[in-house]
Amino acid sequence: MPVVVVTEAEEYQKRINEDKTTVALFAADWAEQCGQVKDALEELSKITGDKLQFISLNAEQFPEISMKHQIEAVPTVIFFAKGSAVDRVDGVDIAAISSKSKKLAESASSAAASGQTLEERLTALIHKAPLMIFMKGDRNGPRCGFSKQLIGIVNETNLPYETFDILGDEEVRQGLKTFSDWPTYPQVYVKGELIGGLDIIKELLASNELEATLKG
Repeated sequence: MPVVVVTEAEEYQKRINEDKTTVALFAADWAEQCGQVKDALEELSKITGDKLQFISLNAEQFPEISMKHQIEAVPTVIFFAKGSAVDRVDGVDIAAISSKSKKLAESASSAAASGQTLEERLTALIHKAPLMIFMKGDRNGPRCGFSKQLIGIVNETNLPYETFDILGDEEVRQGLKTFSDWPTYPQVYVKGELIGGLDIIKELLASNELEATLKG
């Protein structure tokens, strides 16, 4: 599916609100780098098939849209899922654009195979175990300091728990932030309800409420 050049605000809104994930290039005619990125998106559209749709718009012709998404320079690529911006790449970073596009296409394939919407998938994931931790890495190999600290604290309780590596699934990583209205990771869920992140866990530990809270 080739890159569609959008010239009307109504068309832009229609496309980003569709079920299919949209990769939107904010460009300008005078910037040569935008051509490089558009060429890369054309190639990605061939690879991802109909799993994603790609659009391009002139950022200067849509000042309100550009301001809303804080487009400070071109090229900027924003990834939309049902109208919500779930990720972005600022500047000419073809590798990052390619990686994020492919991950979103893989997620779309998984969702299509299971017949689940993103919301249904997230609901299933947070209920996967009574105590679920969404983090960078997994319990055996945390990949950020906050996740490592949290796993260390939870391990001290000796309670059973499951982890989900958000670095391996961009759709879940971005979608869960909106789904739970919690912008950072790690995130701890007990019986499907968000408890919070590392700071909350530390507070519960300090007040001797951690174990009872994690048991639910």
